[in-house]
Amino acid sequence: MTTDTAATAAPTPPQRDARLRGRALGLLIVLCGAAFLEGVDVGMFGVALPAIRADLGLAVGELQWVVSAYILGYGGFMLLGGRTADLLGRRRVFLVSLGVFIVFSGLGGLATEPWMLLTARAATGIAAAFMMPAGLSIITTSFEEGPLRTRALLIYAGIGAAGFSLGLVTGGLLTMLGWRWVFFAPVLVSVVLLVLAIPLVPRPAEGSTGTLRGRADVAGAVTVTAAFLALILAVEQSSHADPPVTIALFTGSVALFGAFVAIERRARHPLVPLSFLRRMPLLRAYAGAAMLAAGFLGFQFLVVLVLQEQLGWTSLQTSLAMLVLGIDAILAPTLTPRLVARFGLWPVILGGLAFATASFLLLLPVAPDWTYAAMFPSFLALGLAFTFAYGPLTVAATDGVSDDDQGLSGGLLYTAFQFGAAIGLAATSAALTLASEAAADPIEATRMALTVPIGMSVIGVVIAIAGVLTSRRRRAG
Repeated sequence: MTTDTAATAAPTPPQRDARLRGRALGLLIVLCGAAFLEGVDVGMFGVALPAIRADLGLAVGELQWVVSAYILGYGGFMLLGGRTADLLGRRRVFLVSLGVFIVFSGLGGLATEPWMLLTARAATGIAAAFMMPAGLSIITTSFEEGPLRTRALLIYAGIGAAGFSLGLVTGGLLTMLGWRWVFFAPVLVSVVLLVLAIPLVPRPAEGSTGTLRGRADVAGAVTVTAAFLALILAVEQSSHADPPVTIALFTGSVALFGAFVAIERRARHPLVPLSFLRRMPLLRAYAGAAMLAAGFLGFQFLVVLVLQEQLGWTSLQTSLAMLVLGIDAILAPTLTPRLVARFGLWPVILGGLAFATASFLLLLPVAPDWTYAAMFPSFLALGLAFTFAYGPLTVAATDGVSDDDQGLSGGLLYTAFQFGAAIGLAATSAALTLASEAAADPIEATRMALTVPIGMSVIGVVIAIAGVLTSRRRRAG
């Protein structure tokens, strides 16, 4: 098994010194750049969809696949991507997947037919599914566990989270130049990152270049990837597909997951050791991440509709209004590490998820005459939610995990984020559809649909409270 370590990188600073400098700082900048790029790539397309539709003549059913094709590739292959990084080497997987991301993002910008665009989006989603867990596991295996790794992870996660919110603004600005720049701009940034990554990403230590032969759980990989694809597709289609289609997809997914469990029990080298899934602290981190993503995506969906369809704002005005969400890019690397050092991971996570709940509740009284000043507290609270929850959840999902399983844990974490996002978006969309039939006006329907993000965030708060209580019992014991 190939295991990347920091053996060939600069010496790791002493455990008591959490400052980042030299080669270690350069490595972190490259990995943060990749995480930010992936987040921006996701956020940009919501704003660019109308322009893409007008130019390529996409039907309504085809248009939603510009986003869905990426989600399927990203969420469906994430677990496989994380385990592949553990088996084939994190450096190799990161560099190759970044190269694939560059190629297909460029091809998407050159697309002249809908099928070309959708193929490019699916391929970039798959590339991101391999790149993201590989990048996360490079951090967790290149920085010694303790204050240094915690600081690196919090910076990494904070920059990645900022990409999602700033992607809305970036998408609005690039679309003004032409929707193809939504594809071409990431290519330019990715090329720079790839050039820097080649010398900075550490090579495997000598003697750790095991082979995949005899260790590849091919049956498990194929089965779980198919199961994830079916489940993501079922969730994504649930709000607009015929019920028999959704039921068939859910049933097929359950059957495939059952087959996967049976395969893992018999596999000599399982893709996901079932004992790994019995580690409650990790499961709690995955569940908290899913709820954070579910609430955010559902809320974002409703806010964009309110601002553009109910209040008549342009896409650029909408993007600029949500710019404050990017506050986590400033506070996550600076304030969050200090809070974690002072209070611990789960109390800070609890604070973040509480801010998310507050954000959604603050928008609940929304009315047609609301100004931006009335909405600002809600947007600020959501930015603080990501500041305090996203990074610490990433640390919690990798804490105590062996180097050989860091890619797996990263894959599970990002899969949880992706599934949470898909479920939150589908559930909120379905709730809005039902509310629109019962409510007297669209604003009232929005208020009713907001109960979904609120409910998701409350579940997240309960999960975080359990984490706080458990961590206190451990300290007391």
